[in-house]
Amino acid sequence: MDLGKRMDQRLGVHPVATGDEPLPDLASQAEHVTSPCGDGHMVLRVWGRGPALVLLHGGSGSWRHWARNIAALAQTHRVIVPDQPGLGDSASPPDPYTPMTIGHIVADGITAILGTASYDLCGFSFGAMIASQVAALHGTRIHSLTLCGAGAMGFPRHSVGLVKVRALEGQARIDAHRENLSRLMIANPAAIDPLALAIQEVSTRGTRMKSPQFASTTALLDAVATFPNRLNGIWGSADVTATPSIAARRERLISVRPDIDFRVIEGAGHWVQYEAAVPFNAMLLEMIAS
Repeated sequence: MDLGKRMDQRLGVHPVATGDEPLPDLASQAEHVTSPCGDGHMVLRVWGRGPALVLLHGGSGSWRHWARNIAALAQTHRVIVPDQPGLGDSASPPDPYTPMTIGHIVADGITAILGTASYDLCGFSFGAMIASQVAALHGTRIHSLTLCGAGAMGFPRHSVGLVKVRALEGQARIDAHRENLSRLMIANPAAIDPLALAIQEVSTRGTRMKSPQFASTTALLDAVATFPNRLNGIWGSADVTATPSIAARRERLISVRPDIDFRVIEGAGHWVQYEAAVPFNAMLLEMIAS
């Protein structure tokens, strides 16, 4: 039995992409906290004890983008994962929304749990951009900021044509999810397993806020330039969103933060923390420990 299947069994994975909760055991173990968001609430989930580590998921996603990371990281940390505004179980942000207005909502949610205590922060894709806005607000409260597969550094957005799934059902819908994961998120087709498909299904149904419009801005670059503490980066070497190249993104970040610890996991795609969970978890823990 391969590592992915063993991990899925430990997490209690629901093996089909039906829209049901794909991670019932992990979901049931979470403490739920809510904070204001638009006309409703943002939902934050918490696991474990220890130093606080906040994880922000990507666009068209939810806390489940960290499905293969939460349990490992919660062995040593208090892991806090919000569903960002307009995604997952959280209410939509008020219009007109920007990276900073969303950042304020997320920052206030973190404060609702931690007060003024310090923490480490890690964001994936759209979540990296929002993490940069939170870092601009919380400053030295954040020990380290880790960016994963980030955009918003002034490069043109790499548009990946995706299959529309809204009108599809049954096997055709699952096949479309598999194709979209292959085009955008996961480099190795063999890594597109039942859990990835189930997460994609739930994420698609829970998306009410569009984030790609911010990808070509400099929102992240401008924010991290003034972040006062440790800055890290983790990319998959096969990340299709890293246009014009991962090296160019590394150089762009170095131009404003020469001290960044920028690392690449070979063979992994955009959803690096899922496809390469074991090396990713070890790398992130090493980065925030140092």
